[in-house]
Amino acid sequence: MIPPPGGGGVRTKAAYVYLLRSQVDGTFYLGWTTDVRRRLVEHAAIGTTYTKRKGPWQLIGFETYPSIESAKARERSLKHHPRMYALLKKRLLNQAANGSLRQVVG
Repeated sequence: MIPPPGGGGVRTKAAYVYLLRSQVDGTFYLGWTTDVRRRLVEHAAIGTTYTKRKGPWQLIGFETYPSIESAKARERSLKHHPRMYALLKKRLLNQAANGSLRQVVG
């Protein structure tokens, strides 16, 4: 289930690290957002430099974080540590294969 926008309180706002897979060539894209639904629409409509040539995209899964800062830190950590990124992909792909797009709380 895709989370509703904004899941936090006044002082902090929930944020998400998400994983997409290209339906064209099978490559992956990792990003962070405060609204997974909106971000998926943005990737489909306008994309980023990387995503606009490789869409459409499938949401593989996401992790939930209590703040934007913690989601950004997790994304940065995953992008700089290939083994951690590979383990995340494996876990989320296994969940997707089981038919459960579940959030993973970070």
